[in-house]
Amino acid sequence: MSSVAAIGLMSGTSLDGVDVALIETDGDTIGRFGPTGYRPYADAERAMLRGALAAAVGLADRTARPGVLRAAEACVTTAHAEAVESFLEANGISADAIAVVGFHGQTVLHRPETRLTVQIGDGQALAARLGVPVVFDFRAADVAAGGQGAPLVPVFHRTLVETLHRPLPVAVLNVGGVANVTYVDADTLIACDTGPGNALIDDFIHARTGEARDSDGRTAARGTVDGAFIARSLAHPFFALAPPKSLDRNDFAGVALPDLSVADGAATLTALTAAAVAAVVAHLPHRPRSWIVAGGGARNPTLMRMLAARLAPATVESADAVGWSADAIEAQAFGVLAVRALHGAPLTFPTTTGVARPMTGGVIVRP
Repeated sequence: MSSVAAIGLMSGTSLDGVDVALIETDGDTIGRFGPTGYRPYADAERAMLRGALAAAVGLADRTARPGVLRAAEACVTTAHAEAVESFLEANGISADAIAVVGFHGQTVLHRPETRLTVQIGDGQALAARLGVPVVFDFRAADVAAGGQGAPLVPVFHRTLVETLHRPLPVAVLNVGGVANVTYVDADTLIACDTGPGNALIDDFIHARTGEARDSDGRTAARGTVDGAFIARSLAHPFFALAPPKSLDRNDFAGVALPDLSVADGAATLTALTAAAVAAVVAHLPHRPRSWIVAGGGARNPTLMRMLAARLAPATVESADAVGWSADAIEAQAFGVLAVRALHGAPLTFPTTTGVARPMTGGVIVRP
């Protein structure tokens, strides 16, 4: 298979905005990393998406769009279209040069145990507006077949790790709203969600201060961790499960912090994210020698220090430090996954989502 130019799009559970990345790939190897871009959500858009998350809790039909969900889907589709159009213009790229767009959409509900996963975003409308084929609804086939539907990016992480030529095993950790890990060894690929990522921290900071996030972990850096709370939280049955396993953004939303100050609450929730990551090590065949961190969490020095302390003696470094893009890695992944979908190649595997056999996925639509 020859390499083509693909655009990947990612709007994660942190609800911060749309990441855009151009990548040249045949679906198995990376020919070239292209430019990347970002389109932030406005406050009103972010508020609508928070409303959509709340409204989606009662969904039983993954195609239903009651109430705010319909408006939110239109919002997500428009934001992604604008992100691609601005990206193409800024980089002097014609839409005709793009073979496919990988459109993850916005996850508003993920309940694989009931074979239900919902990512809002109208792929057909996006393809029509851009004039480019689009692959979307990546998770549905895996979940319908009994898989977890997440994480989806391990096959891309493995390709990246193979370019490093460093001692294995290596763990690639993505810290978005939910955190997930890919474990790469010589003949082994294992993946799972580890637990809360930035979501609990972001929601706490938003509720207490009105800010969207704890920028650079500055608030958490001033606080004291409530160790007893961490211990109680790690007693949740999720952490005893072996991979593969996945979470909905809201699975830990009901976590009740003690009466803590803003700084202590931020420190405690940041420590919970790090402790949840460390808890997965016991479920892996061997301790990773190194951890490479991507996603918004890689920009949080307080979280990175906590991860380094809990994962020692393994090294912990950001994706940027090894020459990857901490911000764009998931968008790049969906460009690769879109090309794999065009070829009918597997996106998910028994050891990454628990599906019975390797599965392709995604819905392919054309203008």
